[in-house]
Amino acid sequence: MKYHQIDSALFIKNRKKFTAQMKPKSVAVFNSNDIYPISADSTMPFQQHRDIFYLSGVDQEESILLLCPDAPYEHQREMLFLRETNEHIAIWEGEKLTKQKAFEVSGIKTVHWLKDFHKVLFEIMTYTETIYINTNEHYRSAVETETREDRFIKWWKEKYPAHNVAKSNPILQRLRSVKEQEELDLMQHACNITEKGFRRLLGFVKPGVMEYEIEAELIHEFVRNRSKGFAYTPIIASGNNANVLHYIENNQECKAGDLILLDVAAEYANYSSDLSRTIPVSGRYTDRQKAVYNAVLNVKNEATKMLVPGTLWKEYHVEVGKVMTSELLGLGLLDKADVQNENPDWPAYKKYFMHGTSHHLGLDTHDYGLLVEPMRANMVFTVEPGIYIPAEGFGIRLEDNVVIQETGEPFNLMRNIPIEVEEIEELMNQ
Repeated sequence: MKYHQIDSALFIKNRKKFTAQMKPKSVAVFNSNDIYPISADSTMPFQQHRDIFYLSGVDQEESILLLCPDAPYEHQREMLFLRETNEHIAIWEGEKLTKQKAFEVSGIKTVHWLKDFHKVLFEIMTYTETIYINTNEHYRSAVETETREDRFIKWWKEKYPAHNVAKSNPILQRLRSVKEQEELDLMQHACNITEKGFRRLLGFVKPGVMEYEIEAELIHEFVRNRSKGFAYTPIIASGNNANVLHYIENNQECKAGDLILLDVAAEYANYSSDLSRTIPVSGRYTDRQKAVYNAVLNVKNEATKMLVPGTLWKEYHVEVGKVMTSELLGLGLLDKADVQNENPDWPAYKKYFMHGTSHHLGLDTHDYGLLVEPMRANMVFTVEPGIYIPAEGFGIRLEDNVVIQETGEPFNLMRNIPIEVEEIEELMNQ
C-alpha cells in the first residue's frame, strides 16, 4: 500500500467497541471484497471491504476476520484467515501478508491460512448460538453483483441452519459514523492532499484546457502524495456540464468566460475526502457568477453552523432549504409567488438546488450513519449546497468536510483550501 502503516491500536479499539455490543455466545465473520473481473484476464483494482478494514486494518483480498468474544480459549476470540503466501506468489504478485506482518497491522495474535477456515469455524460454531452476518444496509446501496459476503452467507445457512442470525451492520453504522482521533487525522491527511491538487489547478487552468487535462493534473498530485488516487469518480464539469449533477465524462474544452465545477478529492489509507469548488476558466468571475457564487457560499456557511450534536438530518435539510430559498429570492431566480404556491414535497428552491446538503464521510465517501438518529460529536459530514442554472449556462457547488464538535461550530477539515472569490481570483492571476 502507498500509505504509511496505521498504528494497530486503532483497530484493536474498533474491535473492542464492536464485540462489546455482540450477544452472548455469538460469532461474527467479515470477508474481504472480491477482485472483480473485467474480461479475459483483466480485473479491476482491488478495493478492500471497509468493514474488515475498519476492524483489522487488513487491506488484502481473500481475507476473513472472525470475532468470538466468548470463546473458551483466548486465542480463539480474534482470528484472521489469510491467503497463504509463498515464493511463487511473491515473484508474480508481490509480497502478501505473512502471519507476523498481519499481527503488526491488526494487533491480532491468531492468524491462520485460509485453507483452515472451515475447520476452525466448525469448532467455533459448536461453542456459539448466534452468528453475525455482514449485510449491506446502507441507504444508498444498489448492488447487483454477488459479493464474497453474499456467498459466505448462503454457505453458512446451509451448513449451520440451527444457529440464530444477527446483523453486524446496525452496530457498524453507529460505530463507524463516530470517528476516533486517529481516523480524523487520516481524513485530515486526505484533505491536505486534496488541497495540494486544488492549488495546483489554480495555476494551470486557462481557456482551451481540456477537462481531462485537469483530471490528469489532479491524479498526478494525489498519487505523488501517497494516495491511491480519487476517492470517487471525479467530476470536472465546465460550462453547462455543471448542470449534470454526476457528469463524469470530463472530455470537453474549458472555454473563456465559463465556470468549472470541480467535485474531486483524494483518498488516503482508504479514508475519503470530498471537495467541491467552482472556478472561472478565465481567472475572473463575472458579476452574475460572483453573485450566485456568494449566495451558495452563504448557504454553506449557514448550513455548517447547524451541524451540532442533537441535530436531526431531515430537519437540518428543511432549515437549509429555507436559507437557500432566501438566497434564490435575492438572486431573482424565485419570486414570492413561487414560494407561496410551492409543493411541500418538492419546495420551489428544488428547481435550482435538487440534491441534499450533507452526508456522512469516512471510509466510504457516502459513509455509514443512521440518518434517523441525532448527530453526535466526531461525526464527519460534507456540506455541499449548489445552485444550477441551465438557462445561464453554469452551475455552482461548494463543499467542505466538517467534524461535529461537543460544543460550538464544526471543525472544517478543508479550512485551508481556497474558497473565497477574491482568493481564488488572486491565485489564478499570479
